[in-house]
Amino acid sequence: MLVAAELKGELARIQPARACCRRAELAGLLFTGSEAPDASPGAAGIRTLDHATARVAVQLAGAIGLPAEGPMPGGSPHIPGAHAPGGRHHLRVRLADAADDLAAFSWADAKACDQRAFLRGALLNASISLGPASTHLEFVFRDRPRARELLARLRSVGVHGKLLPRRGRAVVYLKGQEEVATLLRLTGANRALLDFEAGRVARDVRNRLNRLLNAEEANVDRTVRAADRQLHAIAQLAASGELEQLPEALRDAAGQRRRQPDADLETLATSLGISRSAMNHRLRRLVALAADVQPEGG
Repeated sequence: MLVAAELKGELARIQPARACCRRAELAGLLFTGSEAPDASPGAAGIRTLDHATARVAVQLAGAIGLPAEGPMPGGSPHIPGAHAPGGRHHLRVRLADAADDLAAFSWADAKACDQRAFLRGALLNASISLGPASTHLEFVFRDRPRARELLARLRSVGVHGKLLPRRGRAVVYLKGQEEVATLLRLTGANRALLDFEAGRVARDVRNRLNRLLNAEEANVDRTVRAADRQLHAIAQLAASGELEQLPEALRDAAGQRRRQPDADLETLATSLGISRSAMNHRLRRLVALAADVQPEGG
């Protein structure tokens, strides 16, 4: 099973070769991980719970020549457990004089490699749940316009998410497995994608096998119930003396059912050299005739 920490670890190990891709990835990190709007003028900041994400922010900033401070503890009073002993602590990375430069990233004018790098940076700040029962990925924003902008950018590359409000925040979320797989492919998380697809195939095979087993069990159950009705009808016809008066074809069908009480229609039909539908018709006829037989003393 793919673990979210492994996915983020793989993304963090990707080192963009081009300066434009490094800038785009840092822009994606800032777009989804901006700290509270109380940062000092001319500065930008990224807040994250993940050490690898904070380290990537510092490395990318250094690679393009932007001063960075951090990571340093920087919890929020609005986030329960941010300062709790033993709890997870937010980390802050301050990017001095970077806000205007990175905010100027133009998605529409960006090359395909830069768009993928931007999404990789955004994914590093996503909340990811990749359990065996469900797949869920979400980006949390303080303002709705930025959330809508991310939705539009994802949609332009074939990833369709949804937007919902939650406790004063705007949440962009992906729930479909196809959507998550597409995003992993775009961001270069190849190992994570293989693990994700392998888990998905295993679940599909397991579900299909369960359906087949359930169908087979239901078929066996129907066969047993039908055979029981047929044997009871044959016994009733024999006890009343009606069985010997029936046409030879019906007597042969009754004899085969008695000799093979657990056999299915196909086996019985093969034994008599007739079609399955013909065998089914004869057995149904025996059951119908038995229903017309008056019980002794009736």
